Amino acid sequence: MSDLLQDIREKIALSCRILAMEGLVDGILGHVSVRIPGTDEMFIRCRGEEENGVRYTRSDAIRRVDFDGNGADLEGKYDVPKELPIHGEMYKLRPEVGCVIHAHPPDALICGITDLEFRPVFGAFNIPAMRMALEGIPVFPRSCLITRQELAHYMMQAMGDKNICLMKGHGITVTGKTVEEATVRALNFNILAKVTLQVAQTGREAAPISQEDMNELPDLGTTFNDQWGWRYYVKKLHEEEKR
Repeated sequence: MSDLLQDIREKIALSCRILAMEGLVDGILGHVSVRIPGTDEMFIRCRGEEENGVRYTRSDAIRRVDFDGNGADLEGKYDVPKELPIHGEMYKLRPEVGCVIHAHPPDALICGITDLEFRPVFGAFNIPAMRMALEGIPVFPRSCLITRQELAHYMMQAMGDKNICLMKGHGITVTGKTVEEATVRALNFNILAKVTLQVAQTGREAAPISQEDMNELPDLGTTFNDQWGWRYYVKKLHEEEKR
């Protein structure tokens, strides 16, 4: 396998472990995939005979399959996620997407089932998360597993051209051009959900950020938001794994 493809597999495994470390996935549930450039195939986190949970994902659990979940790389001993259509149909219908994450963050779950609104109640604290709230978070209203193409299409209709979809009573789907972008986006959304829930728990309503203050918030760019954020979480993960 080329160095590029092995690097992709390693990054998917890192993303899985980071998401678990930060509480967005638990146990054996949740998965990350990446479109393989120039092909109609993807690498995706699968379950094998030695499954230990997403928190302990290594690159051997990342297998190469087509967008319908078929491929010799499964070797008869790896199973693709039951919700594979979330990934495969996304790649078929949205060519700009390079990475798909499906996770189950508890705070986002509670926000969804209680119909809490994601509002831009903070600014410089987390600019990307504030902009998510400002732009609006699409909601897929069904709580079912997305095991069929038709269900994935319904979810994508709710999602539109956004990079985040809250799946009510279920979890989230997040997309990005790269593993780094999608992972940091999911983590930022998790921060937005935590603050939204915590504000609601105070019993008080937070005032929105003023337009004047919003105008003072710069676009910090992908290096600041994604690359540096990714490197921080990778470092944090490695430090935790040393303990």
